[in-house]
Amino acid sequence: MSGKTSVLRFPSLRAPIDILFLFCCIVLTADVLVPELWGSGKTKDYPLWFWAGQQVLQGKELYPSDPHAYFEFIYPPLPAVLLAIPSWFGKTALYVCLSLLNVAAWWITALTSNAMTGSGRTANPWLFAAPGFATITFVFDMFDLGQPNLVLLAMMMYGFWLLQHARPWMAGSMFALATAIKVFPIAVLPYLIWRRHWTAVASVVVFLGLFLFVVPAPVRGFQHNITELKTWYQGMVGTSSEKGFGQRDEQNWSWVNQSIIAVTHRLTRPVNYNQDDPTRPPRTMNVVDISFQAANWVVIGISVLIGLGYLAVMPPASRRTERSDAEELGILFCLMTVASPLARQYYFIWLFFPMTILFHRAAYDPRPRVRIGTWLTLAVMGILMFLSFPVFPRDLQAYGNNLAATAVVAAGLIWHILHPPKTDMAGPVPPAALKPVD
Repeated sequence: MSGKTSVLRFPSLRAPIDILFLFCCIVLTADVLVPELWGSGKTKDYPLWFWAGQQVLQGKELYPSDPHAYFEFIYPPLPAVLLAIPSWFGKTALYVCLSLLNVAAWWITALTSNAMTGSGRTANPWLFAAPGFATITFVFDMFDLGQPNLVLLAMMMYGFWLLQHARPWMAGSMFALATAIKVFPIAVLPYLIWRRHWTAVASVVVFLGLFLFVVPAPVRGFQHNITELKTWYQGMVGTSSEKGFGQRDEQNWSWVNQSIIAVTHRLTRPVNYNQDDPTRPPRTMNVVDISFQAANWVVIGISVLIGLGYLAVMPPASRRTERSDAEELGILFCLMTVASPLARQYYFIWLFFPMTILFHRAAYDPRPRVRIGTWLTLAVMGILMFLSFPVFPRDLQAYGNNLAATAVVAAGLIWHILHPPKTDMAGPVPPAALKPVD
């Protein structure tokens, strides 16, 4: 890409921060490859991804015929088809490919996040790297576990960059691909509808259909793919009970899940938040005792209030600036993170962009007191996230320390969007960045 839509670049061997980034990537990749090449084999989710790729290569089933049975692979068929390509070359090739994807995603996320803050300033190297330092534990989880959340974040960030630069069809394809891999990014669709990005909405729908129904069909067979999609939907999306939802009941209500849904249920029902580990004594944290159905209504009520609050703080078209657009999107990323039914520790890598915005406000806002207040907000967020380290009791995660940190970040962005500086330091804003370009 060229001109004003060019945001990507390769790391420079002349920039110390870029060299530090490459060094970190080498260390993180070694965490994946060393156990596989010279140890007993890489564990976590990596063997599962190889298994899924091999199932596709050998024409075997991805899911059991009974949607209520245990699923080894809990993603839609498309990711398995994509995993089959490097899996054909063996485990090591697959693990190298996944590691390189995480490297590229980390770099793309950093570039697009710093380019989309609306501060009108180019971050100095240390400010550029600050969000990476703040989220390094989440990035480590992405490499160590083999989870795709960082790759999905890069897709979403690049999609919004494309959307702001009048390329809605390509933007929609990014959103659709992320959704076809792990579903929860579909939460972007209501936002696109509200902001009347109709071409991007159409693109999401069209490409989602292509990714779910057309792309896997030549490999799996059209009817076979439809059957697998139906089984996956029934097993993952169409099930919900007091025991849990989807395929991992022992995780859904336990301390590992810090979504709005999970924390609300733990606070309103006597749910054992140690149920993921049978060796630990049962523990509950509820402040009231209501039924499962009533707790669901509480979740719905909270979600509606949050949604209405978000709409209330979004400025009308006449008052939108690059700065407010960035804060608006930052809040959206906060909401997408905690609105997912399952929000494990590593999901909060999605706070990378909201954090980047606040780092820019703390450094470049023209009001000294606002800069101090923003740094304090970031400090509170950091303290809350620090409580996830193993030296602290799991109870703090059961109560939602990362959920609280997300709320603090969102509150900071809300304050900024409601109290812009009198002189917008971002300067004049290109029309394509402010209005639907469809």
